[in-house]
Amino acid sequence: MSKGKKTTSRRKKKVKKPSRILGFFKSQQTHLVFGVFVFSSAIFLLISFYSFLQHWKEDQSVLEGFSNKSLSASNLLGKLGASISDFFVYDGFGLATFVFPILLFFTGLYIILNIPVKQLSKSWFNGLAAMVWLSLGLAYLRPQYPLLGGKVGYEINEFLQIYIGGIGVLLLLMISLLLFLITTFKITPSKIKSWIPKPKPRPKKEKNNVFADDVTEEGFITETTYDSLDDEMDLELESFETISPEPEVKDELILDPEVTSKSEEDFSQVGEPPEMDEEEIEIVVEGPVEEEHTIKNLANSLVKDFGEFDPKLELSNYRFPELSLLKDYSNENININKQELENNKNRIVETLNNYKIGIASIKATIGPTVTLYEIVPDAGVRISKIKNLEDDIALSLSALGIRIIAPIPGRGTIGIEVPNKKPSIVSMKSVLSSQKFQNNKMDLPIALGKTISNETYVIDLAKMPHLLMAGATGQGKSVGLNAVLASLLYKRHPAEVKFVLVDPKKVELTLFNKIERHYLAKLPDTEEAIITDTKMVINTLNSLCIEMDNRYDLLKNAYVRNIKEYNNKFIARKLNPENGHRYLPYIILVIDEFADLIMTAGKEIEGPIARLAQLARAIGIHLIVATQRPSVNVITGIIKANFPARVAFRVTSKIDSRTILDSQGADQLIGKGDMLISTGNDLTRLQCAFIDTPEVEQLTDFIGAQRAYATAHILPEYIGEENGTSLDIDIESRDKLFDEAAKLVVIAQQGSASLLQRKLKLGYNRAGRIIDQLEAANIVGPFEGSKARQVLVSDMVSLQQLLDDEQK
Repeated sequence: MSKGKKTTSRRKKKVKKPSRILGFFKSQQTHLVFGVFVFSSAIFLLISFYSFLQHWKEDQSVLEGFSNKSLSASNLLGKLGASISDFFVYDGFGLATFVFPILLFFTGLYIILNIPVKQLSKSWFNGLAAMVWLSLGLAYLRPQYPLLGGKVGYEINEFLQIYIGGIGVLLLLMISLLLFLITTFKITPSKIKSWIPKPKPRPKKEKNNVFADDVTEEGFITETTYDSLDDEMDLELESFETISPEPEVKDELILDPEVTSKSEEDFSQVGEPPEMDEEEIEIVVEGPVEEEHTIKNLANSLVKDFGEFDPKLELSNYRFPELSLLKDYSNENININKQELENNKNRIVETLNNYKIGIASIKATIGPTVTLYEIVPDAGVRISKIKNLEDDIALSLSALGIRIIAPIPGRGTIGIEVPNKKPSIVSMKSVLSSQKFQNNKMDLPIALGKTISNETYVIDLAKMPHLLMAGATGQGKSVGLNAVLASLLYKRHPAEVKFVLVDPKKVELTLFNKIERHYLAKLPDTEEAIITDTKMVINTLNSLCIEMDNRYDLLKNAYVRNIKEYNNKFIARKLNPENGHRYLPYIILVIDEFADLIMTAGKEIEGPIARLAQLARAIGIHLIVATQRPSVNVITGIIKANFPARVAFRVTSKIDSRTILDSQGADQLIGKGDMLISTGNDLTRLQCAFIDTPEVEQLTDFIGAQRAYATAHILPEYIGEENGTSLDIDIESRDKLFDEAAKLVVIAQQGSASLLQRKLKLGYNRAGRIIDQLEAANIVGPFEGSKARQVLVSDMVSLQQLLDDEQK
């Protein structure tokens, strides 16, 4: 018995222990504590995830130095929130991770409110499955953005792409979604049949229905019984008015008073309405019809008959270039080197501490080639003191091209731009494929590159309205021009834009010869569309001035203020082509080396350029001028005043930087496409998009292989003054020193204005007029750019004979 008692006592002790544990878990207080914990965890994760999406770049340095107390995170929930978010979002499922805290939120709510949680198991299963599906889907759609799908989605997508390919992944996503919808909503074939709408039966005709058989072909009612339709009298009168075939006249019309009174009497009587002959109704138009209304009515009828005018009709089958023509680069993605960020940050802080400058906070923004460190100094620190430490910070970082922005406009911080040790290439394909470029509604969109925050930079040339580019040799200026031209070729039809290309180097823009009949404009009776000769440049600029004046006359006659309003009016057929009106394409003048033209032609180039820059904006002529040497004698005050948008690649001195940008900074760039752009008061640092020569060649080959216009766009003809005028031929109007100058030119066998200036001590203008008079007298040849004119008379005897013949 004793043994039995012992055994029973032992069993009772074993039963008591688990009963206490179960009682603890069954307690309502425990449920409430656990529910509050789950609920608050969900809110914590939601806030930290949301903050991580905004500040994940800035907190990269904090994640490495988690135990470092001097570092502070930008996340709303501090370092812990940044670390947890980095694990769940970046290393986990990306944006799909938001499903997890939502599930936790409702789970905690169910536990707190003591609601049975049996259905939560199914919700958790569906939620986790949706999280994996969303992660894979986002990684499949945007593999270049790992933050969207997270590492899990990225790795799953990479694994599936290898074995089943991209189409297989897409089919897997669609089939899994379809199966989920069928099982969740219990879809069956019978339900699908019930969703298909059935045809409605036609209503039966009524005897007294006015709208059915009682209406004749002419639109009049034959038999009606108004006594039985007293309530519907107004409705019947309205239907009678709409059915009657009265002509619609938009101008102000006055009907014959007899006809009007008669019709009113007949309508007032109850019974059959009288029959009217169309010949009896006379329409009298009093007063002159306004011309504007007539043109508007005519335009509406033309649009109704023929549709709007389509400027692309001649090349309606033209296909825009494909992005596959451009090249992908292996080192295009930005590589975040956390060790490099940490080292640079420590060196900046240490250098500033050496000069007793305290820092309240510091954060980093990583770009393709440059990382921007934004610092907030302690109160009482002068900004100029930090600005003067530019060279000291560059020395401590062992980097080229340190640039300090003090302060950054609109942020209240001081920026220190430090070049990355391993810069990334910004390809033209990545820029043109961005949503910002593809979905823009600009008139002349140009994608120049990417900013420090890795955002695509797109501007509208039509609003700039002209662009001035400068940079030393080999710093990316010609690549920038190719990027500008490629952007417009990808967005604008040949009917909408034309290029006038000036290339004094003769080798930079030659590839665009292949699209001459599609996109280029040139003077009549010229072989090459790309202009390389200085004389032809002068003629082309003056021809553009003539085109500008002609277009302003067209705008004046059309009563519009700019080319956009004019083309809209012409497309709506409100302008008559017989009066000289035509569709006006944008004309873009591109000059690759402006300094060389100024050296050889001087005022003859500067005058038309300044005139076009001042006036050509409204009529759609825009200028893109590039130069290697942004000195004051090349970029004069008149040119700078009319080129508000300026791009500066790396230059050799601070003076050149001030000349092009009116501020320093361009001399501290690192080259290879690194540039500053000024569209007003602010400077923006960009990495120019890189497009190589083979890419330009493939692009022009693709366009050139398509059907083109018969010829290039022909500009107005310009006859230069060098061909001579009646004044030049008139002997009496010749300069007093004409004979002496002629003898000097024949003896020296060199025809140039500088020779006359030196030997006869003349001014430039007078020497130039004498040279023109010598050309008119067939003593010297025509203008040949930087070369001296050819002397056509060989000796003094022939000269004297020529002068004597003129006297006779």
